[in-house]
Amino acid sequence: MVKEMNVQQMTEKVLNKEALFILDVRNESDFRDWKIEGENFSYLNVPYFELIDGVDAIVDRLPKDKDIVVVCAKGGSAAFVAEQLAEAGFDNVYTLAGGMQAWSEHLHQTKVYEDDQLKIYQFIRVGKGCLSYMVVSGNEALVVDPLRFVDVYEQAAKQEGVTITHIVDSHLHADHLSGGKELAERTGAAYYLMKSEGAVFDFEPLEQHDTIDFANVHLEVLAVKTPGHTPGSVSFFVNGKWLFSGDTIFVGGLGRPDLGGKVAEWAADLYDTVYEKVAAMADEVIVLPAHYANLDEEINAEGYVGDTLGRIRARNEMMQNKPKDEFIDLVIQSANTETPPNFEDIVAINRGLKTVDGETQRELEIGPNRCALHHTHA
Repeated sequence: MVKEMNVQQMTEKVLNKEALFILDVRNESDFRDWKIEGENFSYLNVPYFELIDGVDAIVDRLPKDKDIVVVCAKGGSAAFVAEQLAEAGFDNVYTLAGGMQAWSEHLHQTKVYEDDQLKIYQFIRVGKGCLSYMVVSGNEALVVDPLRFVDVYEQAAKQEGVTITHIVDSHLHADHLSGGKELAERTGAAYYLMKSEGAVFDFEPLEQHDTIDFANVHLEVLAVKTPGHTPGSVSFFVNGKWLFSGDTIFVGGLGRPDLGGKVAEWAADLYDTVYEKVAAMADEVIVLPAHYANLDEEINAEGYVGDTLGRIRARNEMMQNKPKDEFIDLVIQSANTETPPNFEDIVAINRGLKTVDGETQRELEIGPNRCALHHTHA
């Protein structure tokens, strides 16, 4: 009998590093571009159209001693193939409910920190590599880089018994749609964004807010050129201990500054960020980025994506005494990677210049995150 695995169960298997066999029946190009990543996962990609008349050609390539999850774009094709496998004698077959569409949209909530002053939660969009946050203190909450699934943050605030009063976006995102504007409209919270990012709706310009304070939270806006891959990227420094770095600094790399056609100019800004502003911060500062490249490598023992600034510096050669001209040359060389799909449409929507329906939102976001410049180790 075919069983169903939901995206939360799949997430637990990823986080627990369990062994799993995935039969992906999407087209080969889609599979190569983007798949469910797991440290102990095995894969077979055979397009659905090759299995319409039966699965005999692949039964010898499938394990009898591991769970098999059949994956497709939305779930229907996988269910058809899984039924055939069950008829062929496999009793360890699952389908992924909702397919890659559901996988792309799932958020996993985990606790970063808690004391009597504040709590920090991280929301991991496992299928997309995006990270967002909620900082809770007193009766209020701040949301950092919210995704478009605003009900998740509303539910988290309800469970904490707090009101969302502040929402910040570290930059105008290029690979996913921000939930900042909608979440602000639904909660009445103040929504902060850099004016230089070009949004056309009402918001609080971060240029006019050096700090944001509520309850026991003191947030410093590092808004003097901390670019990641947009000119108005900022970082948020909370209570002198946590650096919400947006797409400027990742656990395993730096943000890519090439999406605006000014790679050399913005690479120089990125250098100034790393070697002037960030260099002055203590090694003990904990970096909480807006994206990650590889969950297996970047999630820590506490179950969240983040690391101390000292350890990030130690293993990232781009942050280790590079002359400015050499740094810029390396960024230019590294920046010729594939751009986020549909990033021009996504940026236009995030600016408020364009609106699309829910199905179009899903289609625009399909695929992996491509916001990291590189994944470097010393």
